[in-house]
Amino acid sequence: MGPLRLGLQYVLSLVFIVQMYLAMAVMGVLFLPWALVSPRGAYAACHLYCRWVIGSARLLVGLRSEVRGAPPRDAVLIAAKHQSFFDILLIFSAVPRGRFIMKKELLWTPILGQYATRIGCIAVDRGKRGAAIKKMLAEARARHDAGGQLIIYAQGTRVPPGEKRPYKIGTGAIYQDLGQDCVPVATNVGVLWPKRSLLRMPGVAVVDFLPRIPAGKPVGEFMAELERVVEERSDALMAEAGFRAPR
Repeated sequence: MGPLRLGLQYVLSLVFIVQMYLAMAVMGVLFLPWALVSPRGAYAACHLYCRWVIGSARLLVGLRSEVRGAPPRDAVLIAAKHQSFFDILLIFSAVPRGRFIMKKELLWTPILGQYATRIGCIAVDRGKRGAAIKKMLAEARARHDAGGQLIIYAQGTRVPPGEKRPYKIGTGAIYQDLGQDCVPVATNVGVLWPKRSLLRMPGVAVVDFLPRIPAGKPVGEFMAELERVVEERSDALMAEAGFRAPR
């Protein structure tokens, strides 16, 4: 991409980002009465917002998206790789009743925090580790009967392409405690929507729902399989998007 085209891409990216947050504010306010009355209203707002961002990304910055594999519709644990805000939207848009395990600081974010509460997201204090896992498990058990798809980012944070981070044991703890199948999710989104950057690149961002891991495996075996399938598939997707890991 030449300097002029790159400059234009930055301008378009800025326009996209501004309208993305304006849309969040407008939709958040318009849907708030329904969302306060029923979680159905919160889900409707969140799904509409996902579709808006996905569509405007394609229109404004040439960032297309694909959801591959078979997104689950039953009550399962989804353990995903996290690279940017966009993979949150793609995963959530693909399932009927997703709810996230998220850092507690996000609850104080205007609009986002209120809607996260209404759809049943579980907030944890990542600095407290053992206490955070206990709280996460207790809240997941308490909301188990509500069904839906509980989404956890297995590395606990956004991980840029090419960077390696360990998979957190909290994922294994919740897999064991809930006794549910786990659907791994791989992605390449960070190649086109980089962490801490205004630039949004044209290309195809993918989230891939991989074959589910059945409930009941030993935690160590589960964690090893989860990391292997997610990392291998994410590496392949990132290469597909043009990423080359530094040697």
